[in-house]
Amino acid sequence: MIRKNKHTFKRKWGQNFLVDKNLLKKIADTINPNEKDSIVEIGPGEGALTGYIFSKVKEMAVVEIDPILIELLHSREEFNGLKIICSDILTQQIDSLPIKNPVRIVGNIPYNITSPIIFWLIEQLHYWDDAFIMMQKEVAKRLTADVGTKSYGRLTVVAGAYLDFEYCFTIPPTVFIPKPKVDSAIVKFTKKSSPAVEDKKYLRFNKLVSAAFSQRRKMLKNSLKSWDISEKLKRKIDFNRRPETLTIEEFSSLV
Repeated sequence: MIRKNKHTFKRKWGQNFLVDKNLLKKIADTINPNEKDSIVEIGPGEGALTGYIFSKVKEMAVVEIDPILIELLHSREEFNGLKIICSDILTQQIDSLPIKNPVRIVGNIPYNITSPIIFWLIEQLHYWDDAFIMMQKEVAKRLTADVGTKSYGRLTVVAGAYLDFEYCFTIPPTVFIPKPKVDSAIVKFTKKSSPAVEDKKYLRFNKLVSAAFSQRRKMLKNSLKSWDISEKLKRKIDFNRRPETLTIEEFSSLV
């Protein structure tokens, strides 16, 4: 594991660079890029994973928030033709990026914006085909948590209504600089052929689920008392229940 550049890591941006060449190759092999692909990479850092993908695809754009790393990426001759954007990915629309969509998405993202990134994917379902996201292992497990467990929550319900997940493999802290305190994981996201909730109802659905789980120890009749839910719908579900007991399908029926 060798790093040629001595970058000052920014805690505010959650920078942890993967530096193990074997794991970088394993991730690239899992993504399996090909000459027809348009790839968007979120948070390329110094371009470690970018280097395993860029030469194999039709076109590639990277979105990096750190201007120092932007300069570094521009300086690397092997990235000639790479579309490099200095921005916060959460402020970007995929269809506004200088790349043909639908795209494939790759990202080693800061742990503190994992949920916002997943919601960002849901908001732009029409513009991507699949996504390979590196995240905290604990968050990856929450995506497939069982109803009634402590891990089952807003992320499980909202993401599960629109997306399918595949847990690819675990990545230990020792292969990062600086080392995080927890295990990471690569998760593959694809879109459900029949989402549980219509696109046009997404914002209401997300807000309703958020309201329900904001007071997860309270019964629905209390946490959702300010919501305009018809008596017909209320007869379908017992509002004396707590949110963690409702399935994704039951939540979807409320919108």
